[in-house]
Amino acid sequence: MIAKICSWSTLLHLFSKAIKTLPGRSSHCRGEPRNTFSTRRKNKIYNQFLNITIMNRRESLKALGITTISTGVLLGACQTDKKEEEIKVADKPADADAGREKFEIERDKNLHSFKYFTEHEMLSITALSDIIIPADDTSGSASDAKVPEFIEFIVKDMPQHQLPLRGGLNWLDQQCLKRYEKAFKDSTPAQQVEMVSEIAYPMKAKPEMKPGVAFFNLMRDLTASGFYTTKIGIKDLGFVGNTPNKWTGVPKDVLEKYGFTEAS
Repeated sequence: MIAKICSWSTLLHLFSKAIKTLPGRSSHCRGEPRNTFSTRRKNKIYNQFLNITIMNRRESLKALGITTISTGVLLGACQTDKKEEEIKVADKPADADAGREKFEIERDKNLHSFKYFTEHEMLSITALSDIIIPADDTSGSASDAKVPEFIEFIVKDMPQHQLPLRGGLNWLDQQCLKRYEKAFKDSTPAQQVEMVSEIAYPMKAKPEMKPGVAFFNLMRDLTASGFYTTKIGIKDLGFVGNTPNKWTGVPKDVLEKYGFTEAS
């Protein structure tokens, strides 16, 4: 993107006008008079701006943290008879660690540095999660949303889940070995669904299936949590969040309910 820079005095004048129009912000929660904090904040920002006028223009823009978009909008409004200078403003990817404390970054780095589940266990978790949330016409499966990786991270972040999940996976393998002479991950899709059906419905499960029911309840909760906090899962819900909309007035049925007409 090419951004045109006008004379520094013109930019300073525009910034001075802009800072004077900043909206006030109540600071009564800090025990100060209302809007006192906003006035101090404006003066502080303005003084900081004045102190960097001797800096190189390009370095000043970096110091102010003006983004690609805001730079184009602000500087594009400048008009001057002097020769204009063109610079290229590189698009920078968002920093994934922005706004995070150092100890948080180090903690996550440590959690990602080792594996808890074995390859055998991860294959079982993948099969189970895809039985719980399979792919359909609306979205992908749990494994498409990287739910197994989410569960791997969660058990390291919340160690209380480690023993219940590892014990449950072992219990599941033992049941499949008795029934099909195969571990759960090696059983056919039909056999896997048949086994899961024995523990997926707590009210219908047999007493001897109680350990499996407790394990599957935890597995189902973690699978749903992992899936519906991803882009795929949110799209599956149809959630759009705060998106721009067009105001067309109060709905007709609401007006009629309160005795109003569109004309009034």
